Order: sequence, then C-alpha cells, then structure tokens
Amino acid sequence: MSVLRRTLALSGVVVLAAAGCGSNTLEGSTPSASSSASSSAPASSGPDLSGSLPAKIKSAGKIVVGVDASYPPNEFLQGGKTVVGMDVDLFNAVAQKFGVTVDWQPAGFDTIITGVQSGKYDVGVSSFTINDKRKAQVNMVSYFNAGTLWATAKGNPKGVKADDACGKTVAVQKGTTQLEDDMPKRQAACKAAGKPEIKLVVREKQDQATADLVAGKADAMLADSPVVLYAIKQTNGQLEQLGDIYDAAPYGYVVPKAETQFAQGIVQALQALNTEGTYKSTLQKWNNDSGALTDFAVNP
Repeated sequence: MSVLRRTLALSGVVVLAAAGCGSNTLEGSTPSASSSASSSAPASSGPDLSGSLPAKIKSAGKIVVGVDASYPPNEFLQGGKTVVGMDVDLFNAVAQKFGVTVDWQPAGFDTIITGVQSGKYDVGVSSFTINDKRKAQVNMVSYFNAGTLWATAKGNPKGVKADDACGKTVAVQKGTTQLEDDMPKRQAACKAAGKPEIKLVVREKQDQATADLVAGKADAMLADSPVVLYAIKQTNGQLEQLGDIYDAAPYGYVVPKAETQFAQGIVQALQALNTEGTYKSTLQKWNNDSGALTDFAVNP
C-alpha cells in the first residue's frame, strides 16, 4: 500500500519532487509534533520485551525498517529526507518498548517484503494490508484497520462510478491490494458486460497517483481510506470522495517468517501502548483513531 518529495507550489496545490523520481508528487503536512528519521529509545515502562528481540537487532541496538515513504499521512518524507507519519510515530513507540531505536529506510513498496525475507530489513512498516498471499511469505502483526476508498476531481466531472469504471482512466499504486486484488475483478466484470476495460495508470508511488488525479491525467484513483481522506484534505477541495469505504482489513507489520517470537513481542508492545493510552493518542494525532484495533495478533 503502499514515496518522496520537496515542496513546490503549483496551481494552489502542494506538489512535490520525488527524490530521483521527477516531479508531481503530493506531500503531506505534519501535525505540530513530528517524528525523526531515526527514533530515540528512552527507558520504557511495561513488560521487558528484550528477550524476544532477534540477536541481530539486539546487537545493533536498532530495528532497520523498510518503508515506502509516499503514503501520507501514514508514511511520507518531510523536507525531502525525514520519514514521518502515523505509522512512523506508532512503530517508534513500539521500538521504545524493546529499548531500541528505528532506522527508517525508504524503499519501493513492492520491494519491501522481499527485503525483509532477504534480511535487508528487519521489519517492513508501510501500510501493508494483511492478506493470505503475504501471510504465506512473512509474519504479519495487525495494528490498524483500513479499507479502500475512491476519489475523483471535485464534482466528479467525468461521471465515474466505482462499480462501473469501464473505459475510465484510473490511477493506482503498483503492488497494492487495490491493483492486485480489486482491479482484476473489476476488469473481468467490464469484459463480461462487453464494455471497454478500465485504463489503468499504474504509478510507482501513491503521491504520483494523487498528483495524476489533481492534474487531470486520471479520472479517478483508489487507495487505502486514510490516504485518500488525507489527500482530499490536503488538496483544498480539488478532490472529493467517491462512494463509501469498503473491504476494510487490518494493516500489518512485516516480520520474517522465522521470527515468530519477535512478532509476538510486537503484539505485547502494542498491547502495552494501548493500555497506557499511547496507541490511541498517536492515531488521534493523525486523525486516524477510527481505525484503532484492540485485538492485535500475529497472522490474524
């Protein structure tokens, strides 16, 4: 689900230049408190979770995390280099429960799971929707609930219908459940009805897909609900929600298959954060507390 920027002003919209990726990427703004690229790890209250840390992390004193920082408000770049967002704040708090820091490493969304499998990253944190395909590859620890939402230009000038987008141009990020699970079903329905297929604009980064919609290069886009709602807010009325949120499912932290004890430790860290109120207050900071969970689990 889904990366990177400097601020530019263009037609009243906040637009970003993705590092190494050209321009036309939308940047999110942060609440008054912001996260750093590498979290600090002050002494933490609650259970002692250090015993569940893999030896590599314990030795290094940090968790190396792969993140696609193009998904505001969940994860995005501030000032072109610092990874911030809801996921960042929450996982920094998780790491503090283990007494370690976090080293945030921006990466392409569709490379993170393989990076975790290969040991390049200790964990993947990037709004990954939990599904059977991913659970077959890695352990996934649930921490937030989100659904899919569509957006169009204000007033829906192209008359897009989410349930009948045949022949329309739709922007979507590469590697997301929206592209891999949702779109094939819609394309099949168009074909069965004898209608033209949906013209997909598949982008490497979600902020590029959002910029395509703002610029009129796409008739609609779909992404995770927190991301779409935030994009609508950030574009100052140039975009609007299309239809309702559907297919709600939990996000999961990506942990290597062999590190089940570590994954269970992350569940305990989330439970402790929930008990002390830090979990909910972190989501509230980003206006995302409606997605709060109470039943954190490994591979739910």
